[in-house]
Amino acid sequence: MHPPTTRRTVLAAAAGTAAVLATGCTKYGDEGGAGGDNEPPAESTAPPPASSGAASGQQPPKPAPLATTSEIPVGGGKVFKDEKVVVTQPEAGSFKAFSAVCTHQGCTVADVSGGTINCPCHGSKFRPADGSVAGGPAPQPLPPRAITVEKNAIRLT
Repeated sequence: MHPPTTRRTVLAAAAGTAAVLATGCTKYGDEGGAGGDNEPPAESTAPPPASSGAASGQQPPKPAPLATTSEIPVGGGKVFKDEKVVVTQPEAGSFKAFSAVCTHQGCTVADVSGGTINCPCHGSKFRPADGSVAGGPAPQPLPPRAITVEKNAIRLT
């Protein structure tokens, strides 16, 4: 037969549970877990976690190409809706990339034709060389996106 459960037994069990939970909530590097929120976290001397392939000296895999250079016409460009990016080739061999999200109201630009990057929603137009506004109502240029061109492959970076 078990002894009767008393208030003291319940409080002792709750205190023990709270101590276990509090220990689990300490930050990595906190010595003892007694530091307050206003203290800077203790610096760790542990090395940073290795990324895949870093331990063996391998480079991380490259992202899949968006397109080949031959797919981007000189003086034009191509919109990649899924990636929300537009890649242009304002001059032969010079590739640029910009966000495909219009700075007016967030529509995705439709195409690069007639010498401009064109938004179908309200008629904003942007210059393929630098993403600047060629015609409103867009208030700002398209933000640039980083790309690499290597062995005729264009990739977002």
